[in-house]
Amino acid sequence: MDISALIAKARILHEALPYIQDFRGSTFVVKYGGSFMDDPDPTARQRVSTDIAFLAAVGINVVVVHGGGKAISRAMEGSGLKANFINGLRVTDAATIAIVKRTLDEVVNKDVCDILTSVRANPKGMAGDSVLVCEKLTVDDDGKPVDLGYVGDVTEVKVKMIKKEIADGFMPVISPVAEGLDGKPYNVNADVAAGRVASALRARRLVYMSDVPGLLEDYKNPDTLISTVKVGDVEGLKKRGVIDKGMRPKVQSAVRALEEGVQRVHFIDGRMPHSLLLEIFTDKGVGTEIVHG
Repeated sequence: MDISALIAKARILHEALPYIQDFRGSTFVVKYGGSFMDDPDPTARQRVSTDIAFLAAVGINVVVVHGGGKAISRAMEGSGLKANFINGLRVTDAATIAIVKRTLDEVVNKDVCDILTSVRANPKGMAGDSVLVCEKLTVDDDGKPVDLGYVGDVTEVKVKMIKKEIADGFMPVISPVAEGLDGKPYNVNADVAAGRVASALRARRLVYMSDVPGLLEDYKNPDTLISTVKVGDVEGLKKRGVIDKGMRPKVQSAVRALEEGVQRVHFIDGRMPHSLLLEIFTDKGVGTEIVHG
């Protein structure tokens, strides 16, 4: 028996204890997304789900908002439809939104719930358009307004429905679909949806899990990770190119969430073993946190 290894494990638990005590009863929103969602080897998804289950097991109220863009593209290909994007947003006509909703609600959401159940969490799948309301989103392309079809921007979160599931002992798992003002389902950005849910719930933490380590001074060098960013630093980082086009929607959603009551936002790499636990329950963390200031 390696006593030194056991003692090292005990020290890790001691380091986590103050965080566990402090966070018990708090609400965390986790955006579940990244290439690990589509990995045919379920190991990474199992590991991430186990970490999420750990949060719930120590008394944290976890709400999951998942992505699913690649699954939608595969489903569209299977139906003979071609994906079309403008400024990174999927053009979503009537045929496409039917596939989007079916794929997110019946395939991706079910898969996320099934794997959470396998690690003894208690997930409750929730179709996004049952708890999210949106207005139609339009974008400019070379200065001209473009109609993206059934693409929305979340304007309302039905908090009572989510809180009821939490009170009943469930972990809500929400798909990124919202109900439009016309009563029809709309495709919404999952990062934005997670931010809006976190704001509405006044979440203690909002965690974006993706396939990047966080914000890097040099995107080619993971050793240049920026551990902490203040809201006041964001514009400067954009000008320097540290926050590039791919990260801007996430960071913009993070800043808005902080302005609307979320205490802290984290960006972590879901491919890294136990990145969620290391970020939340250790002094140093492994990703980038965005804080007030």
